[in-house]
Amino acid sequence: MSSSTAFPGQSPFAETAPLSLCAREPHVPADRLVAEMVPPPRFDSVRFDTYVPDPNQPSQSEAVTVLAGFAAGLGGAHATGAGRRRWFSKKPAAPAGPRGVYLDGGYGVGKTHLLASLWHATPAEPSLKAFGTFVELTNLVGALGFQQTVRTLSGHRLLCIDEFELDDPGDTVLVSSLLSRLVEAGVALAATSNTLPGKLGEGRFAAADFLREIQGLSAHFRPLRIDGEDYRHRGLPEAPPPYDDEQVTRAAYATAGASLDDFPGLLDHLARVHPSRYGALTDDIGAVCLTGVTAVPDQSTALRLVVLADRLYDREVPVLASGLPFDRLFSDEMLNGGYRKKYFRAISRLTALARDAKGLVAQ
Repeated sequence: MSSSTAFPGQSPFAETAPLSLCAREPHVPADRLVAEMVPPPRFDSVRFDTYVPDPNQPSQSEAVTVLAGFAAGLGGAHATGAGRRRWFSKKPAAPAGPRGVYLDGGYGVGKTHLLASLWHATPAEPSLKAFGTFVELTNLVGALGFQQTVRTLSGHRLLCIDEFELDDPGDTVLVSSLLSRLVEAGVALAATSNTLPGKLGEGRFAAADFLREIQGLSAHFRPLRIDGEDYRHRGLPEAPPPYDDEQVTRAAYATAGASLDDFPGLLDHLARVHPSRYGALTDDIGAVCLTGVTAVPDQSTALRLVVLADRLYDREVPVLASGLPFDRLFSDEMLNGGYRKKYFRAISRLTALARDAKGLVAQ
């Protein structure tokens, strides 16, 4: 395209039309799905020594000490070897005591920071460690099948699960069964968890309830309480006002690597792409530009949007939009229902990405 055919009013050096998420149908091989189970770019550089404990909350300093010791204790032979020796040796191959830790705390206390730090501190090659959200783990099972997921992860030394979700009994049973098989193979576990629908007002999910829900796995987890300020009570963040369609379109044409899509069309497209591929959907995207943002019509669509919001946030991709502000995406019924925390998280993350996108609009 020459500058003469560029979008009216755009900069003359913007010669490339924006990309489109709706035009992408990524096919992600199984080995990539597993290889991408690492802390997201936002947590690439976090370590235990970059976590700043609140001096008024001694449990935060204690958590760092316990987790650092846990990581150091995982420096032996990899899990598959340990699992095989268990059949031929009278002595157990795994260290004594729980092979898992559960980080129990409210919003804003740095559970994901600590979980990612544990991953980084564990003395093993990245290919022998896995880090993902509960949703990513269930998506992996959906893409690979249960038995293949067991075989693939059984060779790992550590599996970190962020935001273990307990609001879907079927998924809870599925993942609990998976983790039981991995524990048998010698894989160490670490997790944070989400709240159950009946516990939403508490702002965090109690360790006793987590251990009860995972039933037979409870003996493998050491609960680690992390106290701190509960950020739930700050309420929804105020989303910046949206731009108009023309501003968003011009910004898309003027921004290298930007995508430009109609929001309803994108929601339809997400229904045709497996959520395990949403990360690949955003490969090499420098900014996401959306026109015509409207309220999400139903819960299935809303949950797919939550996954996309997580992948964009993990990759720090700015989001510029016209239409409704992001704090009006979900209905009151959704925000008061069983998936309330997911929707709050999506609003918070999309709002942060919308603030990051302000610089894309010509002043």
